[in-house]
Amino acid sequence: MYSYDEVMTYCQEEDVKFIRLAFCDLTGRQKNIAIMPEELGRAFRYGISFDASAIPGFGDEVRSDLFLFPDPSTLSVLPWRSAQGQVVRMFCDIRRPDGSPFERDSRRLLKKAVEAAKEMGITCYFGAEFEFYLFRTGENGEATRIPYDNAGYMDIAPEDKGENVRREICLTLVDMGIRPEGSHHEEGPGQNEIDFRYSDALTAADNAVTFQAVVKTIAMQNGLSACFSPKPLPDQSGNGLHINMSLQGARDQRQRDAFMAGILRHVREITAFLNPTEESYLRLGEKKAPRYVTWSPENRSQLIRIPAARGDAVRFELRSPDPGANPYIAYALLIYAGLEGIRTESSLCPPVNVNLFTAGPEVTDSLEALPASLPEALELARRSPLIARYMPEIL
Repeated sequence: MYSYDEVMTYCQEEDVKFIRLAFCDLTGRQKNIAIMPEELGRAFRYGISFDASAIPGFGDEVRSDLFLFPDPSTLSVLPWRSAQGQVVRMFCDIRRPDGSPFERDSRRLLKKAVEAAKEMGITCYFGAEFEFYLFRTGENGEATRIPYDNAGYMDIAPEDKGENVRREICLTLVDMGIRPEGSHHEEGPGQNEIDFRYSDALTAADNAVTFQAVVKTIAMQNGLSACFSPKPLPDQSGNGLHINMSLQGARDQRQRDAFMAGILRHVREITAFLNPTEESYLRLGEKKAPRYVTWSPENRSQLIRIPAARGDAVRFELRSPDPGANPYIAYALLIYAGLEGIRTESSLCPPVNVNLFTAGPEVTDSLEALPASLPEALELARRSPLIARYMPEIL
């Protein structure tokens, strides 16, 4: 965690040549503008302007000026750049010309959700499990859909050709102050998974955005293309973003259950932001991706499962989201849904202790299902009292 003065001193003493001011659009895609060190004081004091009309969802040409104000606590060196003349990155707050916060700054939206939880005495921690494919590239470096290997779940070298790439990704993340918890080959050919230890919501979302950039960069440096699409290969496993959540400050197990019940109650109406592309709905219901609004201990066929971990690893895991989600918006909506469960003292429904991937209609016909398409999910979002109350800016 750096302060303003520490960032200024670091950039002067460590031969920093470029400073990337980063932010996300509403879809979670990272954007940035690079400035020279001489402009850093102005950035902190007055902000650096950009054309909001060029960012989908940020406005039109009538009110097109927005300003980036770097958050000094997010300073990170980009270790794949030259050590001579470092490049650093900071995430930014977005403000209007009069200094007021930009209402569609997704990082700000998450900060508001974190504050709402704090007012109830709750701190939410998030850990992510990201799946992605490594594909070969063509003669001109263009991405293909040819998997880098044909290995399977938790295979090792030589079948697993991605082992060295994953190691390089993990070491790069460590250099950036991000702590991976584990990595392995996933079920699909060329598919990989890297998991993160839990952290507070804002840090976890920052890390999720950083992670995708690191993976794509390291893959490119190895002559590969990294793909986070929810269903890049029709007959293979899709890419999930499993979100692990734990609470601090909950009075008892009943309150923790109410938080989870709130998520189950509202998950259909927030699915458009957990699974934001048409391709997302090709993944749900196939190859360990859930379809029904259910929960159970350990069971990987459920929407929410309670892993058998012990100690500080106790948590619950939401298995429907995919890497296309904007993590700031996804985490904020999950916090609000959980808090609503606590406010209304929602009761947790009974667990469904069966394998829903093989269960017959006598079991599944009585279960509530996730939206089957993006248009259905968007319609549920538009009608959502939860979103209208807490995050109308995203509609």
